[in-house]
Amino acid sequence: MKTKKVCKQTSVKRRIGSALAACLLGTNLLCAQQMITLPQQEDAACRQWVEATLSRMNNKEKVGQMFVYTLSPKFDKDTKKKVQQLAKKYHVGGLLYSEGTVRDQANLTNLAQSKSEIPLLITFDGEWGLSMRLKDTPIFPKNSALGCVPDNQLIEDYGREVAREFREMGVQVNFAPTVDIATNHKNPVIHVRSYGEDPKLVTQKALAYSRGLEIGGVLSVVKHFPGHGDTSTDSHYVLPKVYNDRARLDSVELYPFNQAIKAGVSGVMVGHLQVPALEPDEVTPSSLSRPIVTGLLKEEMGFKGIVFSDAMAMKGVSGIPNATVKALKAGIDMVLVRNDVEALRDEVLAAMESGELTKEEVDAKCRKILTYKYLLGLNIHPQIDVKGLEERINTPAAHELTQKLRFSAVTVLGNYFHTLPLAANERMAILSLGEPAADKPFIDRFNSMATATHFQVSKEHTPAECEELAAKLRDYKRVVVSVTLKDWDAKNYAGFLDSLNLTMPVVYTVFTSYRAMFPLENVLQKASAVVLAHTQEADLQERVADVLFAKAEARGKLPFNLDWVFRIGAGSEVKPGMTAGLQPEDVGMKGYLLHRIDSLARAGLSAGAYPGCQLLVLKGGQTLYNQCYGTYSDKDLRPVTAVSIYDVGGVTKSAATTLAVMKLYDEGRLKLTDTAAQYLPWLRNTDKKNITIRELLLNESGLLPHIRFFREAIDDGTVTGPFTQGFVDEWHYTRMGQYTYACSDFKFKKGLFTTAKDATHTLHVGDDMWLASSFKENIQRSIATSETRVKRFVVSDLDYIVLQQVVEAIAQKPMNEFLATELYTPMGLTHTLFLPLDRYTKSDVVPTAANDYLRRQDMCGYVLDEAASFLGGVAGNAGLFSTAEEVGAIFQLLLNGGEWKGKRYLSEATCRLFTTEKSATGHYGLGFDKPNRVDPKASYCAESAPDTTFGEVGNTGSCAWADPSTGIVYVFLSNRACPNVWNATLTDMKLARKIQDIICQSAQ
Repeated sequence: MKTKKVCKQTSVKRRIGSALAACLLGTNLLCAQQMITLPQQEDAACRQWVEATLSRMNNKEKVGQMFVYTLSPKFDKDTKKKVQQLAKKYHVGGLLYSEGTVRDQANLTNLAQSKSEIPLLITFDGEWGLSMRLKDTPIFPKNSALGCVPDNQLIEDYGREVAREFREMGVQVNFAPTVDIATNHKNPVIHVRSYGEDPKLVTQKALAYSRGLEIGGVLSVVKHFPGHGDTSTDSHYVLPKVYNDRARLDSVELYPFNQAIKAGVSGVMVGHLQVPALEPDEVTPSSLSRPIVTGLLKEEMGFKGIVFSDAMAMKGVSGIPNATVKALKAGIDMVLVRNDVEALRDEVLAAMESGELTKEEVDAKCRKILTYKYLLGLNIHPQIDVKGLEERINTPAAHELTQKLRFSAVTVLGNYFHTLPLAANERMAILSLGEPAADKPFIDRFNSMATATHFQVSKEHTPAECEELAAKLRDYKRVVVSVTLKDWDAKNYAGFLDSLNLTMPVVYTVFTSYRAMFPLENVLQKASAVVLAHTQEADLQERVADVLFAKAEARGKLPFNLDWVFRIGAGSEVKPGMTAGLQPEDVGMKGYLLHRIDSLARAGLSAGAYPGCQLLVLKGGQTLYNQCYGTYSDKDLRPVTAVSIYDVGGVTKSAATTLAVMKLYDEGRLKLTDTAAQYLPWLRNTDKKNITIRELLLNESGLLPHIRFFREAIDDGTVTGPFTQGFVDEWHYTRMGQYTYACSDFKFKKGLFTTAKDATHTLHVGDDMWLASSFKENIQRSIATSETRVKRFVVSDLDYIVLQQVVEAIAQKPMNEFLATELYTPMGLTHTLFLPLDRYTKSDVVPTAANDYLRRQDMCGYVLDEAASFLGGVAGNAGLFSTAEEVGAIFQLLLNGGEWKGKRYLSEATCRLFTTEKSATGHYGLGFDKPNRVDPKASYCAESAPDTTFGEVGNTGSCAWADPSTGIVYVFLSNRACPNVWNATLTDMKLARKIQDIICQSAQ
């Protein structure tokens, strides 16, 4: 017998392997087109068995085949009698067992199969395997945990193992996976049964599980069609309503069903739902709706497999007269029944006699059911070998897989500033929320690697006890909160945790469902890291302790949105050997505030403020925050890295021009009272001859804010009308600003440009664009002859262009060479330079703008600012390219009083003078912008920034600020003008200021 049984099971698997798994063997189910379970046209043996069996059946037997009866698997006298009656008298097509034991269910199945003329489909509601219903079987994680597992192959392996266990139990059908999208966090019935909130992620996980099941020889049934995720009531008790419109249903709820059908999944279970967008009659549940089951599922979506109803005893449908008949008329193939099966059978027979259900319809359903039975090996009566069954199910390999899945689902959220791994030598405390000793394995493992003081929180905590505990915890450098509560019991502790007001890094380890995190939202947003473990098995608790110290890896990704604290896809990877980062609290800052920077930076990406950015925060010279976001551009999807080079725009004034002036001042080669005309002959016989270096640095020279030097290069004879105007016409259709359009067909004056560098054309303006060297003289002449206004504070690019000319006159070399020789190269700043394409390729430089109106090409590696461009890319107001790390190094040099890595570059007195002096009429200092206290809303600096703050902003979407009173350096680099130079989203959002405000608040 044993030999026959093994051979039979092997042949069944081979049979289903060729028919069921034809489309599932590939790595991507979404590519599958062929149905996986229906017999091939040439399968004469299948057709012969089905037709021969059908021809011997009377109407009662045919009706019975459409019933799956649910019963409790107790191998007692009454149940055995019931099973024999179901098999012999009512000829039910299948059985579904509720909770029980392995041995009892196996014995009942053997009895049922031996008494049934046509073998029964043994079905199982095993969303997470046998353990969902049967005791003492391998306990696999629930779907919400599996949604965190990054490896879909592991999910498929899990499906295969579940199928193996099911076949041992004589089960052919699994009512799984659940493909409901968990968009409603108040859903009382789906929650942990869903893989997540993203339709594509849910589909990937569900199809991987289905693939494993069907390759293993078990029919997979996706549920609950047309989607039970966005409901707030339970169909076991009432009829839930889904009010989403058709477009939303197609993109969310129906998406995984559509993909599963394309992949060839075998079964679909229809839920009891009220969906007005699909069924106009609002009192008709989806399971009884012909427009939904036949019209949508079978005809529109093309499902050819077997359609099951959800349990007909559920309150959402049980009170409807003739519900079973209505379900079959709607298109259901097999109904899940539990009550008086004889009465239900008679209702269906009456419907056949009246013509309400036609013989053709019933025969078609029976033919389909028999076909699946044949494919699943039920053309012969199966028997389970009960001896040693428990051992064959509970194999070491099965339990090893359950552990692997649990470990793979561990998800580290936040981990801001690399709080994890913890340092074993820190003074730490563990705060336990839950039953005493529930987290003992975690604590024991933790204490084997470090020493921690343990505190157990009582359910009946008083305000006095809270304050006493808070006082004790303040003595520790790190606090780990261990949560072993039951889901929503966590709400009873939310106020208590919030009242502790802990100021050190706090790590939460959640040994329960993700649902426990919702009531803890306020405290979790202040956490430095959260480790979501989902359950609290002893080996899992030990694993989490190992993750905290980077003795084990964690790679899980969150499949849900946890309100606005953590989003889908969140998950920080922990690898063995990692080391802890500097914590804000260790340098007197509030980490729970500082980590909000991340959400702001991502909000900028989502809003289109920039395609990518770099963000750096230093405190006392130590890196607190150094993150890159987004991509190079909307077309170049390479991720931004720490060495991606940005056009820093106006930050050039501080990080280059002012720095060069400071160096010359420090060496005594220049005084602030010197006039620019002393070094620039072209200013001597003009009304600008008395402008001093100090006035230029303070933006108090009286020079114009800017001049369009490039207009002298344009042939006016080729310009129709004004060069720019505020509307589009046939001559002006090139957009250059939010409300500005440039002449589209202009030409440059002959002889000014060549396509290759030569002796007289040395200014590199763009690709194949070399400007005559003599054009610099035009710029100097334009400045010399320009209007001179009253000497008061007006931010002026011309001031810094003149300062550049002064630097070059004194240094007797271009400013870029002077800075490289005296500062950048000795400091080790390899990515800070003018003319970056002289050293790097375009692939190293982040694009600044697309289709520049002046140069008529994409700007990458060439300065965006027109004045700086027509000076050859080296100018006092713009032209510097750098990274956030290296701009940060320059500003840290200034905070260090002129020292960098043990070497002095500037005197402390010079640094103090230039960074502290301020204009009497404006908010500028000696080469640095400062907080605008007269008009704070117009300030580029956050209102919360101390008066001692200095820095600069750039039109390309960059800024750099430093504050000697707090020792903080903040750098933000982006390419907000890519692709459109008129993109003002970054400014409108005041994003850089908001980030700076968070930094300043964190330091208070």
